[in-house]
Amino acid sequence: MGRRKKIVQECETLMDDPEHIRNIAIAAHVDHGKTTLTDNLLAGAGMISDDTAGEQLAMDTEEDEQERGITIDAANVSMTHEYEDQNHLINLIDTPGHVDFGGDVTRAMRAVDGALVVVDAVEGAMPQTETVLRQALREGVKPTLFINKVDRLISELQEGPEEMQERLLAVIQDVNELIRGMTEEMDDIEDWTVSVEEGTVGFGSALYKWGVSMPSMQRTGMDFGEIMELERNDKRQELHERTPLSDVVLDMVCEHFPNPVDAQPMRVPRIWRGDAESELAEDMRLVNEDGEVVLMVTDIGVDPHAGEIAAGRVFSGTLEKGQELYVSGTAGKNRIQSVGIYMGGEREEVDRVPAGNIAAVTGLKDAIAGSTVSSAEMTPFESIEHISEPVITKSVEAQNMDDLPKLIETLQQVAKEDPTIQVEINEDTGEHLISGQGELHLEVIGQRIERNQGIPINTGEPIVVYREAPQQESREVEGISPNRHNRFYISVHPLDDDIVETIKMGEASMDMPELERREALQEAGMDKEDSQNIEHIHGTNILLDETKGIQHLNETMELVIEGLEEALDDGPLASEPVQGSLLRLHDARLHEDAIHRGPAQVIPAVREAVHNALLDAQIKLLEPIQEVRIDVPNDHMGAASGEIQGRRGRVDDMYQEGDLMVVEGVAPVDEMIGFSSDIRSATEGRASWNTENAGFQVLADNLQPDKISEIRERKGMKQELNPAIDYF
Repeated sequence: MGRRKKIVQECETLMDDPEHIRNIAIAAHVDHGKTTLTDNLLAGAGMISDDTAGEQLAMDTEEDEQERGITIDAANVSMTHEYEDQNHLINLIDTPGHVDFGGDVTRAMRAVDGALVVVDAVEGAMPQTETVLRQALREGVKPTLFINKVDRLISELQEGPEEMQERLLAVIQDVNELIRGMTEEMDDIEDWTVSVEEGTVGFGSALYKWGVSMPSMQRTGMDFGEIMELERNDKRQELHERTPLSDVVLDMVCEHFPNPVDAQPMRVPRIWRGDAESELAEDMRLVNEDGEVVLMVTDIGVDPHAGEIAAGRVFSGTLEKGQELYVSGTAGKNRIQSVGIYMGGEREEVDRVPAGNIAAVTGLKDAIAGSTVSSAEMTPFESIEHISEPVITKSVEAQNMDDLPKLIETLQQVAKEDPTIQVEINEDTGEHLISGQGELHLEVIGQRIERNQGIPINTGEPIVVYREAPQQESREVEGISPNRHNRFYISVHPLDDDIVETIKMGEASMDMPELERREALQEAGMDKEDSQNIEHIHGTNILLDETKGIQHLNETMELVIEGLEEALDDGPLASEPVQGSLLRLHDARLHEDAIHRGPAQVIPAVREAVHNALLDAQIKLLEPIQEVRIDVPNDHMGAASGEIQGRRGRVDDMYQEGDLMVVEGVAPVDEMIGFSSDIRSATEGRASWNTENAGFQVLADNLQPDKISEIRERKGMKQELNPAIDYF
């Protein structure tokens, strides 16, 4: 009997025993050694051969990942580990650390109960470490810390034991400060800070496969001094054999991460907004494998043989082949063709997967990343909220017209696999737009289309996505329908940042109970009466219906909303999306004959009212900005800060960290295009840098007119602006 088959059998036995299951994610800053660590764990659990771990990068399954040496998709693996004479099943989701792929991280966090945060001993906690921690804590996921690349501290920096301990304690303190700051407001989380004494911190070297923690020192009898000696004398193989990394990390996972039975009662209320008293809620809290099936899809992959595979966490019930299940947001049911679990990176088909596990299912043709799949109709898990909105767009066209249908199909597939990508398909021009989180994000998508689908494509220059937002309160403005028989009276004013944030985080939306939505918005500072008049939320814009008893308005409301959405998707300045506006419908005059108040009348009237109100509110263009952090040797510091300032950016801070200077600042995304090659040449390739999307800010007045006309020209709109735009 093959080793693999034996492992599959062990997993099948453990699947039914949720107390010994751990669903975890490994999350870290780019290049802090996460994927190498995962390979170590697989080798330790006997899933890949010991010698190649570290070089094999079993998790980087796509060719482009192995080439770039960074992880792009979240990959799933499962393994077994014996801890205190008891076998445990560990389901692990490896997440990308690169800022452009933040969407995958949020999604992985919803499926797991614990996050192993990896930090590089030399670099310390970085911006992305903070983002990843925040995503984990927001989803109610408990953190532990692994400090990697300690071998570099020993061999490169030649530090003695005292300095080393100080350096490591500083890293732990930084991480704890982040955890404390983020969990202050959370009532359901006790103290989740990490500590060496408690065993929630591990140290080691993923590259050389050794690790150490307080419990492991007690078990192996090795202390830090001894480890340093072996590392200095290049006795790394002996080090690996005496204190293997995989044991240290997997023991920590079994000991300190909650199992589904402990985790779900606390996490379900955090991530699911349905009726807490219902039987379904009880099933999920108790991880009841005989309850209704609830599967939350975290990711969609494509297998050349099996087609689309939906992977996700089973919160209750048991998945079996042939079940007919609902998929949130779509009508009808999908039939499950096969169910499986992950072994290493491969899918093994099994007969059934019970609650508490990570499953891989085929046949859910309507599911996208983020869908809720269930045997009974239910409130879906919140629309998965991403911390990042797309900020950059590229046009994609097929080089040969014959490939067009295939390209369109591929683009739709891409949007399904990665909801942080938005795809706009224009059948007339054959030029399609994909928007994502950064240059690299789009470059990777483009390469995948060419490589996996064999479609040669031309991509345009990257274009930045702007937004439009009102700056002050407008007067009440009238919109008149083409037949002059319908009139709408609308005013608009800017929404408070706190309210916009609440909507963005999914804490207030139209698909939650009205009372909860009102409370959330009032808490964010919205007026009580306003919160009761909400008719519709579109993006981060809110429509209030302040009319009283107008005949026929009820049946016309759907058209009003359609006109509103159209007007907000294409703002009045340059047809860019409008954000952060509160629109009040004060009054409406409608023709009594339904024929004369159809879509062709209502939609243009509402659109006109909305656009004119926005212009009266002095709407302006907002541009996306990024936080930039550059680490650079002292003698190149001037060049690095010059790169930020020369890009309409501002430098907020400069400080010494180890032997490097750190320059922190913000700059517009528009000016950051091509940054990587410029910073390399300015610093002779000695800088490392990181960018993080930081929302939108108003573009300077003197740049507004040119930018508006540039965008209008690109979109083929007429150049004359509405005469009301005279406030720049």
